[in-house]
Amino acid sequence: MSESRMGPERVREVVLNESPIDHNGDTGQRSLLATGLILLVAGVTLFLVWTTVPSLLIVFAGVLFAALLDAAARALAPVVPLGRVWRLTFVLLLLSALSSFGLVWGAGKLPEQTRLLLKVMDAQLDIVQQHLLSYGVDLLGPEWGRDIAQWLFADQGRFFSHAQFLLGGASSLLTGVLVILFLGILFAFDPTSYRESLVVLVRRSYRARMRAVMDEMGNVMRLWFVGQLIRIILMTLCVWLALYLIGLPGPFVLGLQAGLSNFIPYLGPIVAAIPIALVAMPLGASPLIWAVVVYTIIQSIEGYVIGPLIQRQAVETPPAWTLVAIVLLGALFGVMGIALAMPLVAIGRVAIIRFYVEDYLGDRLGAAMDNRE
Repeated sequence: MSESRMGPERVREVVLNESPIDHNGDTGQRSLLATGLILLVAGVTLFLVWTTVPSLLIVFAGVLFAALLDAAARALAPVVPLGRVWRLTFVLLLLSALSSFGLVWGAGKLPEQTRLLLKVMDAQLDIVQQHLLSYGVDLLGPEWGRDIAQWLFADQGRFFSHAQFLLGGASSLLTGVLVILFLGILFAFDPTSYRESLVVLVRRSYRARMRAVMDEMGNVMRLWFVGQLIRIILMTLCVWLALYLIGLPGPFVLGLQAGLSNFIPYLGPIVAAIPIALVAMPLGASPLIWAVVVYTIIQSIEGYVIGPLIQRQAVETPPAWTLVAIVLLGALFGVMGIALAMPLVAIGRVAIIRFYVEDYLGDRLGAAMDNRE
């Protein structure tokens, strides 16, 4: 039979059977090339993430601030019958007014109280240093003196060195705060579009799941941030009132640093007790004991009763893992790593349970854990 009398399907079959091309080998080479490209892209991505972690932490802090604004706007919904944009605007105006009042009020009181507390703590540290030296322990170094300013600014070179360091640090801090504020405002006013810009990167069949998990992460961040603010305010007020009744100087500054220390779980409250003890030491043994005992009682009630009740719906992470995250992120990324360790652990837990345990492994452990909680 000639080729002209053969049908189209028969001609295609003959050509394919006689073709010397190795289709299996070609498919294997393509698969190997695709795997190599994926590994290369993953490696470059990890490198870029590692080198930009400080900036990513600032972006994450902006997301947390947006979660706070969103939580405040949601809380106003039953009270203020306006649209979400107007409620967010009202929240921003209220926060701006409160911040301005705090700055004006604090400008007249906080600097003097802070100078007094630093002077008292400086004197007490010098006394502690002398006691330790009598036992052969040089805790603060040979250059430590009674006057911190004299130790810092003993010569012009050291003065300008510290001045440059302080100015650079203040500039970086101000820039970071402004970026966090603006990012939070932008994210809060249009969260859906920013979420969808990430959801579009996954397969169409998986986008609904991605939205659900991201909404759950947003809920965790909202609850965590609101809970932290409540804990900070309660701790500040309680310690402020207790130290005022005991008679310690600068009770508001001591109460404020004790409240802010709750932003760093486990380690923060321990560090916050040191200034309180140093300020109470010159007043005698009785005020010192009272200050330490009262602070310990307040911190224990807050840490073991009030805190868990507030954060129960947001963060249910074993304390050891949280402490490990604080230590590791603090060692790698400094103060920002310590401050953001707990919310990172919280949303990381959600991502691991939903995406890896439930979706990839096919194990409903995450749902069982949530029901048990």
